[in-house]
Amino acid sequence: MSTLPTFANTPKPPYYAVVFSSQRTDGDNGYGQMAARMVELAARQPGFIGVESVRGDDGFGITVSYWKSADAIAAWKADVEHLAAQEMGKRAWYEHYELRIAKVERAYAKSPANANAGALPRTKQ
Repeated sequence: MSTLPTFANTPKPPYYAVVFSSQRTDGDNGYGQMAARMVELAARQPGFIGVESVRGDDGFGITVSYWKSADAIAAWKADVEHLAAQEMGKRAWYEHYELRIAKVERAYAKSPANANAGALPRTKQ
């Protein structure tokens, strides 16, 4: 299983989440290098907050990127290098994918910092 090493450091809501669920095709075919490049490029985009990603050994993965606004998401979708990666994904890397965009209104967490807080979650509101 592959994964990015940490949780995204998200701000107090509201903000946006782009949820990309995908089933990979067999073989890397340059996917790993391009995925790393897309994270690097997204991180430089105005409005980018962070990303969390995981992929199982069966090829199913979920990547959630966080953004300050819907306009920032639209600008990322239209980025020339990202458009090229999207086309490669459709042709070579993904057997099936679904993308969802959601506005985060509330966020809760249990982290090591509040591990002794009992069952009540820390709230970002």
